[in-house]
Amino acid sequence: MDTPSPDGRARPSLRRLATAGAAQVNQPLPFGAGPATGRTDLTEVMQKVAHGDKQAFSVLYDALAPVVFGIVIKVVRDRAQSEEVAQEVMIDLWRQAARYRPDAGTVTSWAATIAHRRAVDRVRSAQAAADREQAQAAREHTTAFDEVAEQVETRMESEQVRRCMRGLTELQRQAVTLAYYQGLTYREVAEALRTPLPTIKTRMRDGLIRLRDCMGVTT
Repeated sequence: MDTPSPDGRARPSLRRLATAGAAQVNQPLPFGAGPATGRTDLTEVMQKVAHGDKQAFSVLYDALAPVVFGIVIKVVRDRAQSEEVAQEVMIDLWRQAARYRPDAGTVTSWAATIAHRRAVDRVRSAQAAADREQAQAAREHTTAFDEVAEQVETRMESEQVRRCMRGLTELQRQAVTLAYYQGLTYREVAEALRTPLPTIKTRMRDGLIRLRDCMGVTT
């Protein structure tokens, strides 16, 4: 799908630009290096963009979009996300054009700095979100299991528990009995039943969940 420019005309998508400029995508230009358009030309173009010249932005887009995409994809790796970030960078260049100062470096180096910063921010944001989801999932699992185990243990002597215990498999019943009647650890239960430790943990977890459901215990 083509990308609209500020004047509403269709712009070539970054995907298409990246394909046309495969050399830049596979080997992004280093910061400070510029495209075929010279420094003076791009500086003048940027000055026009700063004054809202949409035609100048069209020229700037054509000159920098492949370079920006090449820098971004090198950091982000994922192509779809890289296209999104590259589009954000081009929008930044339009909005922040007035902040560009020629004495601070070339237009390309300025755009490359923005592209690299945006790409790093995207990677950090994605990693932070993944870490939060993983931590939340771990907390929910641990909390739910511990609460169920505690509530089941406090009612282990009741007739209801004995009735519910009869609904477990033989291995589940043996494991839960050894753990909560005799106080054995997971490892000791595994040794006593001559069953791999991971299997014991799984059976006990499933057994406790079945006991919870049978007794109506809520977490």
